[in-house]
Amino acid sequence: MAGVRKSMTLSKTEAIGKIIHLAKNLDINETIDYSFLDLDLDEAYEMIAHNVLTQMYETPEDYRESVQLASLTKVLVENLQMKAQIQRYEKATAK
Repeated sequence: MAGVRKSMTLSKTEAIGKIIHLAKNLDINETIDYSFLDLDLDEAYEMIAHNVLTQMYETPEDYRESVQLASLTKVLVENLQMKAQIQRYEKATAK
């Protein structure tokens, strides 16, 4: 991602803003209703982008790519598991 590499020269606040902008504008077919959260979706993006950037800066540079890829893989697997659980719940309640 070229945008992430460029963010290295940005302030932390600017980098978080860039991450949020990129994350929100990914072309993903998202149909999850977030209204059940006690957290505003914009606040959630802010909090998570801040945590991601903090993790990146706290990880030694030689390990950043591996840690980021491992973190992304873990989140995607957890997301897949969550979606499967939601589908099972929806099937069970539709009967």
